[in-house]
Amino acid sequence: MSSTVFVGLDWAVHTHAVCVIDAAGKVLDRFEVAHTREGLAQLLHRLARFGLRLHIAIERPSGLIVDALIDAGHQVFPIHPNAVKASRPRYRSHGGKSDTSDAYLLADLLRTDGHRWAPLSPQSDSIRALRALVRSRDDLVATRIALSNQLRSTLEAFWPGAACIFADITSPIALAFLQRYPCPAAAARLNQARLQRFCRCQHYSGRRSALELLARLHAAAASLTGPLASEAMAQVVGSLVRVLQPLVEQLSELTHRIERFIESLPDGQIIMSFPRAGHVCAAQILAELGDVRERFATVEQLAAEAGAVPVTYQSGKARSVTFRWACNHRLRQAVMCMADNSRQANAWARNIYTAARARGCAHPHAIRILARAWLRVLWRAWFDRKPYDPSLHLGALNLGG
Repeated sequence: MSSTVFVGLDWAVHTHAVCVIDAAGKVLDRFEVAHTREGLAQLLHRLARFGLRLHIAIERPSGLIVDALIDAGHQVFPIHPNAVKASRPRYRSHGGKSDTSDAYLLADLLRTDGHRWAPLSPQSDSIRALRALVRSRDDLVATRIALSNQLRSTLEAFWPGAACIFADITSPIALAFLQRYPCPAAAARLNQARLQRFCRCQHYSGRRSALELLARLHAAAASLTGPLASEAMAQVVGSLVRVLQPLVEQLSELTHRIERFIESLPDGQIIMSFPRAGHVCAAQILAELGDVRERFATVEQLAAEAGAVPVTYQSGKARSVTFRWACNHRLRQAVMCMADNSRQANAWARNIYTAARARGCAHPHAIRILARAWLRVLWRAWFDRKPYDPSLHLGALNLGG
């Protein structure tokens, strides 16, 4: 019976709507389950009545509910939300939406167009662990950037010198300085000797002397804020610093953990073998790439997933090529970072980038072109489980020329 049964699952934060249909599209069962231990157990028990290896359509490719379904032996087909949205008029003209109707829509799409999607293959435990570490780090980096922008904006409003005395406002030395001197009044008696002692106590290893740092502080525009406003701003600066300090420390620890982890993975060694891939960038790529080779059977599939190829629209004589918005944004960002870094150390990459710029491409476009070129090589190395070999790569290019 399982071969003629299709399931649609419209997931939500608290409750999931489920619809089971047969090969003719007739509804066999509809129900809702809570996103709890009891609810997931009820979901698996109720689905088991229709078979042990069901075809289940869902809008997300990962998460606890996806893991539970795959572990139970079911085949899970992720359908992009854009495809679901575009299909709604096919089922109703009024444009309405409900979880129940979307669950049926997902099941019926899988019934009629199942050949368009491939089932998810479970990633190894090491890839799941790496993905958790990398994505959490990326999210914390975004938080740090937002907080540092807020801190810089606050300082520039009432004490611009403190925002530019050190190059990185979230560096340990800069945060320690702001904790000690949160406003101009606190730094009124700061001189070269005191600043030198402060830098020595903080183990400052920068190339700027205390005299140069002091000159930066005094060269900035003077504060025109009144005493009450300055005191309030100092309180805000202190609060932001106290939030940023542990965040920066935890980010550093998380980064070290990722660096050690990626070195222990065979696929990690493959990605790190590419020019200037580094540890963190390689971890970001591998976390999204995974270790299931069947997921990207061709380099074209990988390039589309990474957003490194445009989308073409053509109708009659009209034809347009546009930026690809629907892709794995984390993978795109990581691949673009690797491509941008590679042109600093690889002549082949530098030539591709330079040629693209000479044709009039803007920097982001040129980097995407270079990323697309690197993806061909990256996919081959990953698929064959072999590190990047410059002699083979360049030899193949010479042969092709």
